[in-house]
Amino acid sequence: MRYTIIAVTVGIIAVASVALIVIPQTNIMKPSPPVQQSTQEEPNLTSSFPASSPSFASVPTNCRVTNGLPDSQCTPGATNPDVKQGTIGTTICYYGYSSSVRPPVSYTDPLKTQLMQSYGFTDSKSNYELDHLIPLEVGGAAFDVKNLWPEPRYGEPNAGEKDRFENYLHDQVCSGLMGLDEAQNEIATDWFKYWDEAGRP
Repeated sequence: MRYTIIAVTVGIIAVASVALIVIPQTNIMKPSPPVQQSTQEEPNLTSSFPASSPSFASVPTNCRVTNGLPDSQCTPGATNPDVKQGTIGTTICYYGYSSSVRPPVSYTDPLKTQLMQSYGFTDSKSNYELDHLIPLEVGGAAFDVKNLWPEPRYGEPNAGEKDRFENYLHDQVCSGLMGLDEAQNEIATDWFKYWDEAGRP
């Protein structure tokens, strides 16, 4: 009986040993948790940052401000192709959009200096705002030199007044009272005229 018991015990140990070897090699598949689907449309907060500041060759020359408006040959305005009437809900009318596409100071500061020279301004840089003719909040191009100019903070019209009109146009477009194309055209062609017609909101 002694030998039989020993044999059985060894056999159990051997089986247990085999089991211990096999079990770690077995992959136990667990079901993945269900993917939560968002019920809210994702905003289109994208921006193409250029590798460096624009070259001197791309900056216009011999520009002049006329009646507070930029030179249409130097600064005709440019739009962001991602912003269309059908995408305003996920771009310009989505909170935080303008900040998400605004160029960094490392890009705008040297460009402001160049454009002041282009427009013949020799006084303090603080007297000017590097302005997006078609503002970001109405779908203007963020980095395109054709949409940027040194707008005076003094005189009339001035940068502060244009900022008010930009906010007005943004509200009009996002509330459905004005189409995007109309707002962009007004701000790019003669914003002071259209601001005056709107009652200077």
